[in-house]
Amino acid sequence: MSQVSRLARRPCRRVMIGHVAVGGDASVVVQSMTNTDTADADATVRQVFELWQAGSEVVRITVNSPEAAAQVGNIRRQLDALGCNVPLVGDFHYNGHKLLNQYPDCAQALAKYRINPGNVGKGSKRDEQFAAMIETAVRYDKPVRIGVNWGSLDQAKMARMMDENAQLAEPLSADALMREALIQSALESAQQAEQLGLSADKIIISCKVSDVQDLIKVYRELGQRCDYALHLGLTEAGMGSKGIVASTAALSVLLQEGIGDTIRVSLTPEPNESRTKEVIVAQEILQTMGIRSFTPLVTACPGCGRTTSTYFQELAQQIQRYLREQMPVWRKQYPGVESMSVAVMGCVVNGPGESKLANIGISLPGTGEVPVAPVFVDGEKTVTLKGDNIAAEFQHIVEDYVQQHYAEGGKLRALLPVDLMAAGQTSAPPRVIPLKAI
Repeated sequence: MSQVSRLARRPCRRVMIGHVAVGGDASVVVQSMTNTDTADADATVRQVFELWQAGSEVVRITVNSPEAAAQVGNIRRQLDALGCNVPLVGDFHYNGHKLLNQYPDCAQALAKYRINPGNVGKGSKRDEQFAAMIETAVRYDKPVRIGVNWGSLDQAKMARMMDENAQLAEPLSADALMREALIQSALESAQQAEQLGLSADKIIISCKVSDVQDLIKVYRELGQRCDYALHLGLTEAGMGSKGIVASTAALSVLLQEGIGDTIRVSLTPEPNESRTKEVIVAQEILQTMGIRSFTPLVTACPGCGRTTSTYFQELAQQIQRYLREQMPVWRKQYPGVESMSVAVMGCVVNGPGESKLANIGISLPGTGEVPVAPVFVDGEKTVTLKGDNIAAEFQHIVEDYVQQHYAEGGKLRALLPVDLMAAGQTSAPPRVIPLKAI
């Protein structure tokens, strides 16, 4: 995985989550979260491993009960035994101060703690319980994400701000007041954490809302008012295309402005759908914006009256799936392969031209066209495929190209805009282990 962006980034402090760097000059990091019961160690290990193989560089797990906290160390050890070194983040609410104190194995095994100031405690207990969690982080030398959420703002703070706002000659609107409360809650909690001994390079901040425009406004303001690393994400984004579109709209605007050091796409999965979809969407946001490369992406035409057959759609889907499935191995064996481009086009109108622009492209016959498929490699036509075995033959061409151009750096490596061997490498490449073996 590589940093390929020339976009200016917002200057901020660099935070280490285990071996993964966030902020500073590091690449924008992709993270995700499990939805298993953490007390079920085996199920959690399987899902963390699956997310890691998909490319999640940090994985957050819920730590909400003694049973869950008791399994965190076991989960960490099982992952290490599988060669999975992904840092684990503990998500704490309400009882985090107790769990971290009562389960030191949990406190040590986690690479970072996530604390929501609105869910730490009420009244006089809030400061005491927040302090206990920060002191544990200091003791174990762990970074903390202070994650404020619009749905769980500190109600006492919000009430005070509403009273103060009502006295102003020009009071803020309800939406503006909510945004300001989020920002103040995050920054005041971060300052409190520093006063308790947690250094600024151990603090990451997030202020999550579910409205695209509110998120953009909050993070623009937050980015101007601090130099902490920022975790970016639209909370409760939703299901399917709605969640993908909303997250992409919000994150892309901010990333384009250099705001955001680590991102998560909070999709609601379909029943029985793999959790890895949120990782893939986050990667594709960064890759399509030219910020990072994760896996070769396939360019394919949308289809029209010239392409009444579904063959080109099936081939594009098959090749994209094949490329993504190979990446856990290829990432290790073929540095730079993540930047390779492949085109699967459906007719002769734009097919040859688009295919020439990709590293490897194929132009399939449209309706009524001669049943042949020319293949282009680095802009040059190399072969014309015919018959019933076009898909397998094209896949073989892709395999040969990867082996010839990316093995040990390959000849293509020198043509890329950055040193893909070194830039932005934030985690050791994973090795493939069938999930059934876990």
